[in-house]
Amino acid sequence: MAKTTERTYNMLIVEDDDDILMGLRDYFDMQEFTVETASTGQEALEQMRAMGDACDVVLLDVMLPEKDGFQVLESSQEMGLKAPVIMITARGEQESKLKGFGLGADDYVTKPFNVEELAARVKAVMQRTMPPSEAPMDVYEIGDVEVNFTTHEAYRGEEEINFTALEFDILRYLIQHKGRTVTRKQLLRDVWNIDEDIITRTIDRHMASVRKKIEPDPSSPKYIETVYGIGYRFDDPDEDDE
Repeated sequence: MAKTTERTYNMLIVEDDDDILMGLRDYFDMQEFTVETASTGQEALEQMRAMGDACDVVLLDVMLPEKDGFQVLESSQEMGLKAPVIMITARGEQESKLKGFGLGADDYVTKPFNVEELAARVKAVMQRTMPPSEAPMDVYEIGDVEVNFTTHEAYRGEEEINFTALEFDILRYLIQHKGRTVTRKQLLRDVWNIDEDIITRTIDRHMASVRKKIEPDPSSPKYIETVYGIGYRFDDPDEDDE
């Protein structure tokens, strides 16, 4: 399945090894990121202040001059940094990893690392920590159906499938919460943008319509499961077969 995005995300890379820093900057520059860099702990904190809420993700080396990565991470939490942080270090000790997680790190990568694996971790962390409406996702394949959430187009082979805007939003929300039960209250709040209760049948009717468009057999759903009395859960059994 392919997932891309047209939006540009802001990344801060903090690394005192110039070769690694420039290599990471060049790689992520070619992806969907605008990259800022810092080579010392103090520069990192200054960049975080300057970027503020515009910062979407931070790659933070542990071994830094002036302030180490742990000190930077602790200070960033105190200043209210909202962006997820992935620690990068040559240390492989469990204690070091636990310290990073304890200070608020979202993931941990040990040198030497594969840059494509790092990129996958970056996107996974962003999808996990961003609000569903902002998490990067463009094209998603559900069986033989390809859904483009940017252009609001969907196809089964050459056949176009017509979704309403609300149906696109419902499907996107379910996919971004894949494997988790989404309550009807969550759907009302995050998709309908209302807090008041509406008739349950309204949600169920829209869900039935989405199923008709993506399920091989809507009467026996493969992707969108009803969790009776609670809500719905999206699963992709095709992934397990890969």
